[in-house]
Amino acid sequence: MIIKSFEISKINKTKNKFFLFYGENEGFKNETIKKTFVIDFQNEIYRYEEKEVIDNENAFFNNLLNKSFFEKKKLIIISRVTDKILKVVDEILERKISDITLILSAQILDKKSKLRSFFEKNKELVCVPFYEDNNQTLNKIVFDYFNKKKISMSQENINLLVGRCRGDRENLNNELKKIDIFMSEKDKISTEEILKITNLAHNYSINELIDNCLSRNIKKTSHIINENVFSNEDCIIILRMMLNKTKRLLKISNNLDNTDPEIAVSKFKPPIFWKEKEIVITQIRKRSLKNIRDLINEINEAELLVKRNFDNCLNITKDFLISKAN
Repeated sequence: MIIKSFEISKINKTKNKFFLFYGENEGFKNETIKKTFVIDFQNEIYRYEEKEVIDNENAFFNNLLNKSFFEKKKLIIISRVTDKILKVVDEILERKISDITLILSAQILDKKSKLRSFFEKNKELVCVPFYEDNNQTLNKIVFDYFNKKKISMSQENINLLVGRCRGDRENLNNELKKIDIFMSEKDKISTEEILKITNLAHNYSINELIDNCLSRNIKKTSHIINENVFSNEDCIIILRMMLNKTKRLLKISNNLDNTDPEIAVSKFKPPIFWKEKEIVITQIRKRSLKNIRDLINEINEAELLVKRNFDNCLNITKDFLISKAN
């Protein structure tokens, strides 16, 4: 059956266990999965790519069927699905595997799609299209975000943020997170500061810069640094986001033992978004546990140095990133 994205709250999650989310609005899909489904599960969340499932079908079904003593239910999320996954869905339904909730996330599916048609026509299955957000929706997201934090924000600045995200909710949420980090020690923000903080929306993202640095990709790190015009305010944001990502690496590395990094990353809680898995695995393989611990201390020291020498913070931050990517 078809349910519109704004009717998600009407879903009977006790009755309905199989969902197809499709469309170009990745930000809205991810937000819905997190707020509507992930919150109901503790450590029983498993994320896959369609290719992973199809290439290792036996292992996938073994995971569905095997339950530990502590597992009562599982949330299975399969990303970037196409009509190829339909055979797997059929088999799950035929086997009547209980205690699982299955979410399939797809890009745009046209009306000829067998997968879309299958979910639309079956009353026990839920099909939800996620279309692009309009400016009115994005404006409300920004307004509610700052209103909740009791931060005054002019309509001009709200419009500015919406314009910078280019109609993408995921971009907008990323920009709001950057502003949140910037405002950790402030209660006001100016139009000029918003322009400076969000100037990477049109170039490489801070995430990409940090990910390449942690992966010891010196060539790409240098390229991103040279291609972007960073502001002094960016330096604090870069270092704090780098600290958060490095702390996550430490948690994963602490649980490695003799485990393959791919398995450790797949089992990490909270689950790592599928787009990040490959780069996180690379980072784990490139850095030892001691190196990660040392890096956390060095990032903290770098932030203190930046705050004490704010006029020269761009050079300090760039030199630090290059040295850590080497």
